Amino acid sequence: MAKELLKATDVSEVFGGLKAVSDFNFHINKGELVGLIGPNGAGKTTAFNLITGVYQPTTGEIHFDGKSIVGLKPYQITQRGIARTFQNIRLFSELTVLENVKIAFHFHVKYGLLESVFRMGRYFKEEEKIEEEALKLLKIFHLEDKAGELAKNLPYGAQRRLEIARALAAKPKLLLLDEPAAGMNPQETKELMEMISWIRKEFGLTILLIEHDMSLVMGICERIYVLEYGMIIAQGTPEVIKNDPEVIRAYLGGEA
Repeated sequence: MAKELLKATDVSEVFGGLKAVSDFNFHINKGELVGLIGPNGAGKTTAFNLITGVYQPTTGEIHFDGKSIVGLKPYQITQRGIARTFQNIRLFSELTVLENVKIAFHFHVKYGLLESVFRMGRYFKEEEKIEEEALKLLKIFHLEDKAGELAKNLPYGAQRRLEIARALAAKPKLLLLDEPAAGMNPQETKELMEMISWIRKEFGLTILLIEHDMSLVMGICERIYVLEYGMIIAQGTPEVIKNDPEVIRAYLGGEA
């Protein structure tokens, strides 16, 4: 039987009387690759923000790996094993490509504050290990030759790859990808699909992604949830979703 990794139960989020998410119920099993889709303004990014602690639910519960994460700060949720990328890229633009990845590894350092301040004990050994692992990640994402460049100077597609690499450096169990193909051309999107499938297998990840590119969603997701006005209106396999009358209505308008 598949192990449930993430579960949201009756989650709602109200902003000034407006329900951005309403009675949101969903789950992801360990190892799954699940899509969350819906028209613009459906509440998809709000759902990600609730899962990652950016927002706290007005009502409802969110459990990760069997424990409630409601009330935790974003960094605490990252330490529990959830990492994310953003719809609008949020790299440390004035740091190098390598430094962006190394920062995320520091969630797991084994040296203490004093060792860090006085650069003693385990500090140098740990920093050497972090740099080695960061360079390995950059190689996977074809960014090793850009390690010393400022992140802001990378082309758009490379910045997207760097953001995913940085999320992986936090060593997550669950990776949330918020529109990873945004701004990419068809060839870059195809390469991204292959990369997501590969890192899922290679790193043993569970992945939840938001995406507007239906070819990507239908091509790699095993299950899909569809949001409209903050409510889930359909869920199922890609085949079920693309033939669902409610989904067709939500995207194309008209009667279901």
